[in-house]
Amino acid sequence: RRMLEIARDFRKQPQPSEAVLWSALRKRQLRGFKFRRQQPIGSFVVDFYCDEAGLVIEVDGPVHGYQQEADRQRQELLEGLGLRMLRVHADEVISDFDTVMSRIEQALPPSPPSPSPPGRGLG
Repeated sequence: RRMLEIARDFRKQPQPSEAVLWSALRKRQLRGFKFRRQQPIGSFVVDFYCDEAGLVIEVDGPVHGYQQEADRQRQELLEGLGLRMLRVHADEVISDFDTVMSRIEQALPPSPPSPSPPGRGLG
């Protein structure tokens, strides 16, 4: 419950680079993949998460230069859950947006899983 409150607060005050990236990821705009922003996963809140691809995207601002060991440990824990991590620098989102989007696209599988037809899998 606490992580949900923290995530909600983060969503209310996004960093500029996160707002720019969210405008391109929301509403399945990127090849039909659904992304969530400020998503709680265990005891962490990740910047962006795509469940369909098992992909976490972290936008690293200046503070990450001072917490490299903590970031490494966090990444190991998330990867231990079977998730893949993609780190992008906040400055890069603003200055080289197309390259960032290309890196995200390359990290995604060829297509999102197809939704199940209505009524299937209900036993």
